Amino acid sequence: MCLTVLVRWHGHACFELVDEEGFTIVIDPHDGASLGLPAPKVKADAVLITHDHFDHNAYQLVKKGEETKVFSMRKGEFTVGKHRVVGVESYHDKFKGRRRGKNLIYLIEVDKIKFLHTGDLGEVPDPRDINLIKEPHVMFAPVGGTFTLEPEEVLELVKSVRPKAVVPMHYWLEGTTLPLKPLDHFLKLSPYEVLRVGKEFNFVSKDLEEWVETKIVVFSLK
Repeated sequence: MCLTVLVRWHGHACFELVDEEGFTIVIDPHDGASLGLPAPKVKADAVLITHDHFDHNAYQLVKKGEETKVFSMRKGEFTVGKHRVVGVESYHDKFKGRRRGKNLIYLIEVDKIKFLHTGDLGEVPDPRDINLIKEPHVMFAPVGGTFTLEPEEVLELVKSVRPKAVVPMHYWLEGTTLPLKPLDHFLKLSPYEVLRVGKEFNFVSKDLEEWVETKIVVFSLK
């Protein structure tokens, strides 16, 4: 069966996943103003938060109402609507969270397509945890460094995780206030083919299965 999931990027680490029935999952919403970006314009059926920092936890902004389910730093296996999610604990730094705290990695299976959102991953997971998250279809990875893995470390992680697609996030954009590296820094280091899309893109299960080599899928805010 050929299945499609619509993905929209709202800047920074905020992504919207929409299944074929319209059920909407938003990951790591920010408030816009604190980052110098437009605020996300989406209302979610469910919200996943990888860690409780201001640029990732503005769930009130995207809630439809009390019916919206919010999962903040949720470990283990659970369901979001009809979709299976696994939360794997990690760290926001290389000091076991002593500097920036813990971070959750979410593996989200939406209509047979596996999305891996690594949040603000600051330390390469150990082999046991990599086994839990490896071979997703789509991996959202922070590539701006400073507060997370550096671009070179992200590329090493990609080799271990082996996603079909890598979607860069959490990098410097014009107008943003955080001291992050720009996307070009990561792309110059990457050996993978780059596919540039707009603000939204339909990931199709059949197409992803046919990708032999990993591709970098670059979203735009325009």
